[in-house]
Amino acid sequence: MSLKERMHTGELFLPGDTEIMEWQIECLDRLYEFNLTRPTEEKKREEMLKEMFAEIGEGCYIEPPFHANFGGAHVHFGKNIYANFNLTLVDDTHIYVGDSTMFGPNVVVATAGHPILPELREKAYQYNFPVHIGKNCWIGAGAIIVPGVTIGDNVVIGAGSVVTKDLPSNVVAVGNPCRILREINEHDKEYYFKDRKIEFQAL
Repeated sequence: MSLKERMHTGELFLPGDTEIMEWQIECLDRLYEFNLTRPTEEKKREEMLKEMFAEIGEGCYIEPPFHANFGGAHVHFGKNIYANFNLTLVDDTHIYVGDSTMFGPNVVVATAGHPILPELREKAYQYNFPVHIGKNCWIGAGAIIVPGVTIGDNVVIGAGSVVTKDLPSNVVAVGNPCRILREINEHDKEYYFKDRKIEFQAL
């Protein structure tokens, strides 16, 4: 098994492998070009993301600057996903995101980790585990999602949260480490923010 293949098995590997590094530089060159596009070049951005990502559905928008270790080569986006400024995807292995999910500014989704044992870290060993994020989630500004985490559908993650464990569908979760605050409930069907009622007739 090559080191490039070991990127996706969860086993320890050395990311400085020549084959990996050469490919990564190609990906990062394309990402650099994406981040230099103008706001008026929306169509160009869409076409570039289709080339850069493993999969990306229609209606997705990523606000530059966007950062990704492999330029999105291991990222699988559904449809109608929005990402605000400074989304960072440490896509050393696969990241899956469902339709209609939103990312606030400065969100980090990481798949890569390093051993606790100093002797292995000194040699730059690494391991990767995929991240799965469901449909229609809202990931608040500055949230961090660590390797191997699975998040269900319709989840709201509070700003600044550090998600270290799986989260089920239909919950609001906040904090460091991120914990379930409550389920999405009847109150949320009537109010969109504190005491602000949803005026359905005006929508």
